[in-house]
Amino acid sequence: MKKSLLKVFTAFVTALTAVSAMSLTVFAEGEEQQMATAGGSMGGMLISMGLVLVVMYFLFMRPQKKKEKETKSMQENVQIGDEIVTYGGMVGIVVRKGEDNVVIETGGEKNKIRIKTWAISENTTAKEKAAAEEKAAKKARMTPAKEKEESEDKK
Repeated sequence: MKKSLLKVFTAFVTALTAVSAMSLTVFAEGEEQQMATAGGSMGGMLISMGLVLVVMYFLFMRPQKKKEKETKSMQENVQIGDEIVTYGGMVGIVVRKGEDNVVIETGGEKNKIRIKTWAISENTTAKEKAAAEEKAAKKARMTPAKEKEESEDKK
């Protein structure tokens, strides 16, 4: 989906560049008319640049902020007993939670490591719960005919 949005964005920028280039070309006879036309083309160029910035905001900055917000929410909602993965790749189970750090138990020898909450990249327990709930909701929405059809496909 990002690739298609990027293609649309590049086509949009190319079209805006062409419009800006056309608006900068001035075909006027007198100096006064030339100055008035040049001023108008600058306004068009500013408007097109503004449109490019708005499109860039909606394509790049807004989704990034949304993802950061979701990550921060996940990090703050980690519970004791959750299995987490850190940005460094360590996997462990949360045994104690502080204000800005957590203690995880990792490895076969039950080593305890204290890490900062910002270092948590994934909460696998929460992901598994969400996937199970989604599967249950999907199954609840299915009609009996579709259920029968799906069970036959599995055989």
